[in-house]
Amino acid sequence: MPGLRTGLVLIVVLVSCGGCGSGAQETGDSYPADPAAVRFAGFAEDCAGIPAHMDWDHMADAVGRELTAAEREGACTWYFWPGGDPLAAGGAPENARGNPRFWRLAELRGARLAEETGLPVGVNLLAFADSRRRGERFATLGLINDPGCEAATGPDAYGLWLDRCRDPYSAGIIGLRLFPNPAFDPAAWDPARYLAPVRSPADAALEPPYLAGMTCAACHVTFSPTNPPADPERPDWENLAPAFGNQYLREGELYKAGLTAGDFLYHVYDSQRPGTSDTSRLSTDWINNPNAINPIFGIVSQRPTWNETMADGSRRAVPRILKDGADSIGPAGAALRVYVNIGTCPDYRMGREDVLGGLAPQQAFEIAHAETHCADWRQTAARMDGAAAFLDALAPYRLADAPGGAAYLAADAPTLALGRRAFAAHCARCHSSKLPPGLRHAGPAKHAPEAVPAWIALAERDDFLAGNFLSDDQRYPLVSEHPGQAIGTNAARALATNAMAGHLWQDFSSADYKAQPSPGTLALANPFSDAADIRHRIPAGGPGYYRTPSLINVWATAPLLHNNALGVHTHDPSVAGRLRAYEDAMEKLLWPERRLGEASIPRTPRDTELRLAGLQAVVPAGTPVNLLAHVDLRRVLGDAAEGQRFAALVGQPRRLARLGRSLDDRTVYDADTADLLRRLLAYNQAPDLVEDHGHDTHFGVLSDAEKRALIEYMKTF
Repeated sequence: MPGLRTGLVLIVVLVSCGGCGSGAQETGDSYPADPAAVRFAGFAEDCAGIPAHMDWDHMADAVGRELTAAEREGACTWYFWPGGDPLAAGGAPENARGNPRFWRLAELRGARLAEETGLPVGVNLLAFADSRRRGERFATLGLINDPGCEAATGPDAYGLWLDRCRDPYSAGIIGLRLFPNPAFDPAAWDPARYLAPVRSPADAALEPPYLAGMTCAACHVTFSPTNPPADPERPDWENLAPAFGNQYLREGELYKAGLTAGDFLYHVYDSQRPGTSDTSRLSTDWINNPNAINPIFGIVSQRPTWNETMADGSRRAVPRILKDGADSIGPAGAALRVYVNIGTCPDYRMGREDVLGGLAPQQAFEIAHAETHCADWRQTAARMDGAAAFLDALAPYRLADAPGGAAYLAADAPTLALGRRAFAAHCARCHSSKLPPGLRHAGPAKHAPEAVPAWIALAERDDFLAGNFLSDDQRYPLVSEHPGQAIGTNAARALATNAMAGHLWQDFSSADYKAQPSPGTLALANPFSDAADIRHRIPAGGPGYYRTPSLINVWATAPLLHNNALGVHTHDPSVAGRLRAYEDAMEKLLWPERRLGEASIPRTPRDTELRLAGLQAVVPAGTPVNLLAHVDLRRVLGDAAEGQRFAALVGQPRRLARLGRSLDDRTVYDADTADLLRRLLAYNQAPDLVEDHGHDTHFGVLSDAEKRALIEYMKTF
């Protein structure tokens, strides 16, 4: 269901794990009468002319030295490259001009979906970039204002309010960029008509003067943990961290645009946690699984690698980057998958799946075809070595270097020693890229109780944390017979299907990933009763595993877990705000009884209406959002009999309401509600409704003193 909504709100361009930025003006100048004026000329593949508009000192601060030529080129790619040259000579050759073309095609397709479903569209990117919202972008949406821009004092020649920026392509938002639209007809332009809610293809047919493009920076640039801005709405370049991950991005707010509180899908997006992004909303797998936008460090020099079999049969040592370890063909391949996801090779990409709707079967995006036929691919692939060099050079942010940081690092030596031993004995076997002598990352020996003394000896070395990725990057199964190896966190992301054979990202996962056996049947506690009777057989062919996340800078990245479900979100980038979130999350991690548990199940706060592709039903207040948001609509709508059966289930609001009430009162749960739950979960792709569980049993052997010492020790990461 989330996938279909994606097609109805063009604002998704901001947040599908890529980036954003726009604009067509320079400070002090009036807007051009022609958006293809000379000021747009020369967007060369090396981003010529763009870097002069950015203060590069903050890059040197992030790396700890001046950038090399390759790293500087990589930084330019990270901040400014929209997956192809949007000003390609000769107009718009097939599969060229980067993702600005893709998002225009997506806007047109979304308009068709709006007509089919009746769901209104209230915004588009140009409306979203309205400069009159500059003073509240962080507070309301978690977006980072471009420090090189200022609010517009009036509309431009086309009636659009866009920030005034030194960078001629910036929209005033880091990562969102605007370029001239070659199909724009000034004589036909009507800004009021274009900015009105889109309900039909005719509404979207009017070509805008600018096309929006994305870069990696939109999701990954955030505020520096050690040099936060005094005013989050008015940052300087020195306040930015290039690849720390925007823990404040409110992607759900972007998707909600155009919906009302009476729409069920409004609450799907309203329940999305800040700092998360669902990277499978465009190429939907029908699982609502927004995930934390993680910091990126040591992608080449520190990250552990694993030998995986490539499509051609060769073996390569590669890291595992996505949370389920699916993009396992090397850093360059993983990065190119992101660019394809946000619109590189637009015409080819659009032909491989039902982008936005998700009802047609996916076909693989074939790398060999893109290399031969897609200019975007070749241009972007040529930039990946520089991008990897830049990301690899980024240094962690130490709490000791933050203003007032020393006050949070006041634990005495015995406490830190106790925390270090607790980490070594209970955490390092997964959360360390360094190993004691004689142990390997693969194999059970490093998890054996007899290995604990060796782990403690390793952790007590002065260089233990230096260059330590604080993760083994190993894939661990959701279900395991080996104690301590089943992670236990919410299963949704691990059950993603897009990298399986025959699906869109098949060429971006290794043969080993696609040959993974099923880890078994997932047994889950039933949040509606006292039973543990929810079962889900995990398919073979890739799903069912999580790789270990890095703990680098964990003091600054809470809430925790892969979905940001553990701990309070402060929406405060100050050092105090980050530490408040960290300490709350760590206490809930180490003392599971302090978690929300069943209260962490997102639920509809009122009666809502579910309207999708001919399916219409009343969803009563109190219904778990993901009970319906994980339903595979390809199955439901692809077969008339199946669709009728599902419609009959969701068309019983009284039964649904009773099921929802049983979350608050177990006595309400009876044979009838149990039957309804069983039938609904049969359609559910990921029947794991509790968001904040995981690692529940890992810390029961620790004393309270050890847990508090562990919290203090991990502040030094």
